[in-house]
Amino acid sequence: MAAVSYHRTVNVLQAASDAVGPFDRVEWFKMLEDSGHKPLIALAGDANGRDQALVLEGAAGRLQSLANWYAFTWRPIGNDPSLMEAIARSLRQSAYRVTLRPVPEENGVAAILCRAFRKSGWHVRCVRSDVNHVLRVGGRTFAQYWGGRPGALRTAVSRKGGRVDVQVFRHFDADSWKSFEAVYADSWKPAEGDPEFLRRFARAEGDAGRIRLAIATKDGQPVAAQFWTVENATAYIHKLAHRESASYLSPGTIVTARLMAEVIDRDNVEFVDFGTGDDAYKADWMEIVRPRFTIDCLNPSNPRAWPALAKRMLAPVRAAV
Repeated sequence: MAAVSYHRTVNVLQAASDAVGPFDRVEWFKMLEDSGHKPLIALAGDANGRDQALVLEGAAGRLQSLANWYAFTWRPIGNDPSLMEAIARSLRQSAYRVTLRPVPEENGVAAILCRAFRKSGWHVRCVRSDVNHVLRVGGRTFAQYWGGRPGALRTAVSRKGGRVDVQVFRHFDADSWKSFEAVYADSWKPAEGDPEFLRRFARAEGDAGRIRLAIATKDGQPVAAQFWTVENATAYIHKLAHRESASYLSPGTIVTARLMAEVIDRDNVEFVDFGTGDDAYKADWMEIVRPRFTIDCLNPSNPRAWPALAKRMLAPVRAAV
């Protein structure tokens, strides 16, 4: 028999032994809490010592996954179907709606969550809401990988690669991070959502030896910058930007190629993860597209869910999982 408890701090969580990336770690959720998010931890355990947690936020019966726009994915801590069902049943006592996103399909995570909530009496809609571009290196060297890229990409690097200097930092460097922020502010990118959060995350990744920060300069001035991390044989591309005034140099393309060589030949990664978003240029670098899901659960026994449930029934959307 599983026991479910609720907590308003991530300090109750233990390190997740099955964490595969930056957004699965307890440290990530702690950073979110420290940045002002108000977590609600639904924790289930049984007599056999198994445990399971859903890391949520919200109040007044309206809950959602604890995440921010920097996260490529959100998933439970643990992947035990029976304990997941115990949490879903317990949540019906106080919540009328639970929305989880962006949920991956890898390892059956999205399917397990959908089944757990459906079996516990929730009305569940699971739809594909985003995509994730990734590269499976498959034992290739960078030269082998590069030979398969589009000709225009290879030509740009061949013709312009010598016109900028690229330096890769494998530790957090405060001056280089200032260069990254300056380039980003002068790029086509929208205003950064929480630059202080991103800086603290980068510093933590640097302390752990996972950061790969590349700065491209022209005549000593930074013109492009990218922030990657590497762990568990996967490279994650978090942020990239270049000054629009330097577009004629193709500095972003040159930096991406330089970091690809770094993580493939030096770090020996198996995957490169380009995060969420279906930007056309990602297809030049990546070879696989994976779905990301939004799982929206309504509690039919709670009157507060009835308007949304009625709207859903009148305009049904075919479940994706």
